[in-house]
Amino acid sequence: MKKDNRYIIRRTLSQERFEVLWKKRSNGQATLKDLTEMDEIINRDAGVRQFVLEEMEGKAPLNDDNDMQNILQQPTVSHQSITDKIKAFFNRLFNIMAANHKLTSANL
Repeated sequence: MKKDNRYIIRRTLSQERFEVLWKKRSNGQATLKDLTEMDEIINRDAGVRQFVLEEMEGKAPLNDDNDMQNILQQPTVSHQSITDKIKAFFNRLFNIMAANHKLTSANL
């Protein structure tokens, strides 16, 4: 008989539940209720909190969530010349006047 010298990993019910919720979050299947429960477990269990902190330290960019990267990107600001600003102003003014004209003609 071959004997494995593996250590027995003891986990609490909260830690087991957190692992299930963590996998759901990684797969993108977690609901708001699941995320709230995961947050409560993190705040309650020091071992879980340490795990989350280590995970956050190890991952600088969030590779599993491309939407988060898009949210965190700052928009590029393009500087417009004075003529572009004037053109944009008159375009907005024209669009507002056209929308008002359509509304008034629709009410008649």
